[in-house]
Amino acid sequence: MNAAKYIWMNGKFVAWDDAKTHVLSHTIHYGNGVIEGTKAYKTAKGYAIFRLNDHTKRLKESAKMTIMNIPYSIEEMNQAQIELIRRNEFKGDNVYLRPFAFLGYGVMGVYHKEAPVETVMAAWEWGAYLGEEGMRKGIKLKIASMTRPSNTSNMGKAKATANYLNSQMAKYEAIDCGYDEALLLDDQGYVAEASGASFFMVKDGKLITPPNDNSLESITQKTVIELAEYFGIEVLRRRISREEVYIADEAFLTGTAAEITPVRIIDAREIGAGTRGEMTEKIQSAYFDIVFGRNKDFEHYLTYI
Repeated sequence: MNAAKYIWMNGKFVAWDDAKTHVLSHTIHYGNGVIEGTKAYKTAKGYAIFRLNDHTKRLKESAKMTIMNIPYSIEEMNQAQIELIRRNEFKGDNVYLRPFAFLGYGVMGVYHKEAPVETVMAAWEWGAYLGEEGMRKGIKLKIASMTRPSNTSNMGKAKATANYLNSQMAKYEAIDCGYDEALLLDDQGYVAEASGASFFMVKDGKLITPPNDNSLESITQKTVIELAEYFGIEVLRRRISREEVYIADEAFLTGTAAEITPVRIIDAREIGAGTRGEMTEKIQSAYFDIVFGRNKDFEHYLTYI
């Protein structure tokens, strides 16, 4: 990864290589931590963070779900991320921000309430998550053999580090089988989400995406739904079966890292024409217009540095 100059850690800016934690930190052993993914884009007015407050608010909410008390307000963490972008003096077109909180050194054992909470904001330059060619032509998606954990055994609404073991195993399986990304079904066989992104499909001119019954409430997913409505495209939030996915006219993934990534193949089935579809390209182009500050109607989502 591309190292930067500074990381914000527990209220202080420290050198990238000095941002360290103890090997007996609680989260390393028991998995209770919360993360966010936010991006800053270089606009004509300088860097702007996309939907900063929404992401920071979700971090606090995830921490509350997992019984962690982050000792900083949303406003304090927003300001830390703004200053982090300033101090690191980035040059690239976009910068990925990773706010997170974890349980540090002090106690051992499953009960976690006495463990100290560490809060960190990191940022680095990062290109297309699924590759530049994937953004233009589409990626290959595999439905994973494992399912997204059910609501009776997991807190899917929390952007918690422990949830991503499931994602890691699914993505490894997909790549090992020659695909680019994994799609997970829920415990009833309906589409939940990709390993780190939301799923959309197009059928008969309608945009369809599953409800967040047991998946993260994606901020990028909400943005795409707003964009579709802005263009007068009908959006359906309903459960999607495996079979429906195979005969979709178009499909794409959304997320802070994935942005708008077209899908051209799912489980060896060509989707639509086997390349980026017309509606996908329209939404992808409009999304980049928003984050790069080229659409005044959505400029309220940008926090300029």
